[in-house]
Amino acid sequence: MTTIVLVHGAWGGSYSFGKLRPMLFSQGHETFSPSLTGIGERSHLIHPGVGLNTHINDVVNTILYEDLNDILLLGFSYGGMVVTGALAQIADRVKHLVYLDAFVPENGDSVKSISGMGRERRQIDPHTSWLLAPAPRQLDSEEDTQWMEARRSMQPLLSFTETVSLGQPLESGSFSRCYIKATADADEKDDSAFWRAARHARESAAWSYHEIMTNHMIPSNRPRELADILLAIA
Repeated sequence: MTTIVLVHGAWGGSYSFGKLRPMLFSQGHETFSPSLTGIGERSHLIHPGVGLNTHINDVVNTILYEDLNDILLLGFSYGGMVVTGALAQIADRVKHLVYLDAFVPENGDSVKSISGMGRERRQIDPHTSWLLAPAPRQLDSEEDTQWMEARRSMQPLLSFTETVSLGQPLESGSFSRCYIKATADADEKDDSAFWRAARHARESAAWSYHEIMTNHMIPSNRPRELADILLAIA
């Protein structure tokens, strides 16, 4: 049995993994999906001081307080920033590191520096300039899209501008590394941060690499394919 920790993306919550978790549970794997402060199930806690370091501590504390070891740690989308930053404190507890269509930052990177996200954002009024409105996402079915959109929340800008501190390159860690890329996102540019990370993983002997033919919302659209990959790693 492997302990699996799933870290959701921006504007999301642990509910993003609602279809995936039962598939992992059914195979005997203990699975945690912490909600990040200020978004998703914890959107009532949002304030201007919530940033990337807050979210890193959310994940680190889940792992430390639950005393989790030999973890498969997965970061989805923005969650890639979070799991990378968490390594400074819990790398010795990680057995497998998985990036799911996610940012893979280097030391000193932020979401804004990697992708430029946050430069053009919809402001509701001058008092909410520290908030980012959800990016539109389309799921495979209109019903699923409506269900998800009703739950997506504002994202604190600090989470996109705060930088990651990484003590050593990812390739030097004792854990395995895997990148899983969504390959059917029609709006994604070929030079996106996700594709750059995917190409690096695909070409590196230090990584394993998988593709899933759907758009960015893999956990909702293709939970069975994703579960199969994770179960093979675990």
